[in-house]
Amino acid sequence: MMHDLSARGAESLAERSKGTVIVTTLASDSHTWNLVFLQLLIEECGYDVVNLGPCVPDELLVSECRDRNPEMIVISSVNGHGYQDGMRVIGQLRDAAPLAATPIVIGGKLGTDGGEGASRTHELMAAGFDAVFEDGQDPIAAFHAFLATLPSEPRRPAVEAADHARVSA
Repeated sequence: MMHDLSARGAESLAERSKGTVIVTTLASDSHTWNLVFLQLLIEECGYDVVNLGPCVPDELLVSECRDRNPEMIVISSVNGHGYQDGMRVIGQLRDAAPLAATPIVIGGKLGTDGGEGASRTHELMAAGFDAVFEDGQDPIAAFHAFLATLPSEPRRPAVEAADHARVSA
């Protein structure tokens, strides 16, 4: 099936956007293929995606999320340090006023050991994550199920969010 990339087609796609999602790794993770996959998956679900890329320092992640006020933040880990990095950054994200109620999820290879998944998941959720998608549990189906729980419309239009960011600065 061929997509209509005319101005009219682009406008109708923009009108249907469910809002912006930020996709990122954390400071210790240099992998990018997971971010590209997640970006495509989330775009197919109707969201605009800002992909911050690999090795994102905590301060940059918090700053970008605070400034953009996304509909959701998706953190991916491939190197096995997702748990410790996630535990370190979630409080910083939740402490940023506009992000207190933003859905924040983490997934991938969250530990280097072989079997503490349930404990890790519980601790990450207790720390402030809305969902945890551990490797080996059909994370794509679980992620789709989580997306289905989110509102189908953005919390506020992108223009209003941009105006708010300018006024706050």
